Formats: sequence, C-alpha cells, structure tokens
Amino acid sequence: MLGYFVAKERGQADVTLAALAMRLGSVGIPVAGAVQVNSGSCEGRDCDMDLLILGTGRRIRISQNLGAHSDGCRLDPGGLETAVGLVGAALNASPAPRLLIVNKFGRQEAEGRGFRPLIGEALARGTAVVTAVGADYLPAFAEFAGGMEERLAPDEGALFDWCAGVAA
Repeated sequence: MLGYFVAKERGQADVTLAALAMRLGSVGIPVAGAVQVNSGSCEGRDCDMDLLILGTGRRIRISQNLGAHSDGCRLDPGGLETAVGLVGAALNASPAPRLLIVNKFGRQEAEGRGFRPLIGEALARGTAVVTAVGADYLPAFAEFAGGMEERLAPDEGALFDWCAGVAA
C-alpha cells in the first residue's frame, strides 16, 4: 500500500498531489499529509516553498533565503520537521485517516529524515501512502520500500483510482 509516481516536469508533482487531495476530500476519504505550495518566482531557485498540512489549512515555510548568489540547498530542515510533527498528529486523529499523502520522498527521506519515519509508521498501521519520488532518489526509495512499492502513472485520475481502491 505504498504508491508512488515520478513526475515528468518540475512542479508537476505538487500540482498533481494538491488536486488529488482535494478530490479525495470531496468524496469523503479521510486523508492526512502535506502538499507543497510554491509562491513567488519559481523560474530559478527563488520561489518560496510551503507545505500545506491537509485538513488544517496551516502552511509551514520549508525554504530559507540563503542570499542572491547562493547555490546551496534552500530547504529549512526545522520547517520540514514542524510539518512532519503536524502530519504525525493528524495520523492520530479521529476518524483515523485511510491515506497519507506525502509531497515527496526526497533527499531528507533518502537520508532517513523528513517524512520517512512517518511513512513507515503509517504503513505499519495499515494506512496507505502515496508520494512522488524524484528520479535521483528512486534507488533510496526502492531500498526503503523493500518491494512494497507500486509505481503509478503521474496522472491525477490514475492516482485517485489507486487511492480510492486502497482506502476502501
């Protein structure tokens, strides 16, 4: 019950997962998780990155401004961990969510941080998980998933059908 997809274009996963979360909510499937919302100029590395915590409306900033000439990673690990904590609390809500949506399995998760422990916790509880995985992180994701993963089409309709099926 660990579905994933690989987006074809930058930013596609964010839009697809946000649409998926809205559609699942509209048919009454209880979900927990976070989707990424970018604002500002995203042409280069200038956009601000927030995680929208599903079911709460809270937005947590996960990017930091490193200056105009920086080319380092702009992820704010503290912001990410705050978001993980909020999503973790939502997993314990009543009614219990039947699905966890994680914006992506990226560098933090590949290194054992970020949403990785929460994904494992959800799976141990029998809660289905859906996420996006960047091509660079597919080997780490496959190692983490241990054969439990199912590759899905990067299409909101196909993702919805999978999610509705596993959440039933």
